[in-house]
Amino acid sequence: MLKIDAIHLREINLPLAYPFETSFGLTTGRRILLVELEGEGLSAWGECVAGEHPYFSDEMIDTAWIITETELAPRLLDAEVRSGGSCPDIFKQVRGHRMAKAALENAVWDMEAQIDNMPLAELLGGTRSVIPCGVSIGIQKTPEALMDKIAMELAAGYQRIKLKCKPGWDVTIFEAVRKRWPDITLSCDANSAYRMRDFDHIAGWDVFNLLMIEQPLWYDDFYFHAMLQKRLETRICLDESIRNRRDALAAIDMESCGIINIKVGRVGGFSEAIAVHNAAAERGIPVWCGGMLETGIGRAHNIALSSLSNFSLPGDVSASQRYWTEDIIEPEVTVSAAGEIVVPTSAGSGYVVRKDRIEALTVRRQTLRAQARVMA
Repeated sequence: MLKIDAIHLREINLPLAYPFETSFGLTTGRRILLVELEGEGLSAWGECVAGEHPYFSDEMIDTAWIITETELAPRLLDAEVRSGGSCPDIFKQVRGHRMAKAALENAVWDMEAQIDNMPLAELLGGTRSVIPCGVSIGIQKTPEALMDKIAMELAAGYQRIKLKCKPGWDVTIFEAVRKRWPDITLSCDANSAYRMRDFDHIAGWDVFNLLMIEQPLWYDDFYFHAMLQKRLETRICLDESIRNRRDALAAIDMESCGIINIKVGRVGGFSEAIAVHNAAAERGIPVWCGGMLETGIGRAHNIALSSLSNFSLPGDVSASQRYWTEDIIEPEVTVSAAGEIVVPTSAGSGYVVRKDRIEALTVRRQTLRAQARVMA
């Protein structure tokens, strides 16, 4: 049984090293909700990946804070927590709010790994000692700026280049990239920017030999993605549409996609992420780990998850310096010249959280305590 004595909520404000633009808009900095579990003489951390606005998902940092403070954290403090895998049952009365749930659940898994003196990756069932890394490149101000960015990332060793795209920033960009780099592993991510009227347009992308086309249509759709997939040789990858194992099974059975992106926050935590991974593996569908502009805390959790066997495609788990001038963990996440990250072998996440840095960045905080144990 894990005894959690206190849960600390912190909001930090952290500017991005470089602006990041998608079809949703331009991001220059992050408001981030961090949770710290205190108990068993240990400290374990989780990160909520909800954005500043409800654009990628219906969650945002302010709703996540409220639901964590008023519903999820009190339930966790009052529960008999046997393991990280207990959390879905503890939180089941609360519908949705998967990113808020994931922050707490992932911290519990981290605490469990520390208590058991084993790497988090091993506790999750990971088998990889290194993970292959790709990179996601946002929409740039000019095509020339994009070319410079791609050249820099390829020189850094990244094994897959993913281009954010939207109507007006797609075919001419793909043509220019393929002309300069005909053989690199290339994919694109539309973040739901296209509609049925664009089917013929998207079907023409087959000529670019893309690894995948990620979430071209509605964020909550399987049916029209299945229609589009029938028109394509290129595999569709679903991201926003996959919230849990049931969604993964439905998408696979409907032939809506040939690849699945697993974001641990999007599916509600490690337990559901493992379930999605296993469902896809059983049906021969490869998966990879997507990124949400995480700090090193969330990035460390992505590394551990990516060590599972069916994460066979390069994910978006890239180096800290791509996003932050100074991260909140040490050592910072680095990528080798071969485009790989070594999976830590020390207990827990394998990284040390820099509380001094977090304190300097904190703009809001709240602490909840286990009342029964405080009274005792």
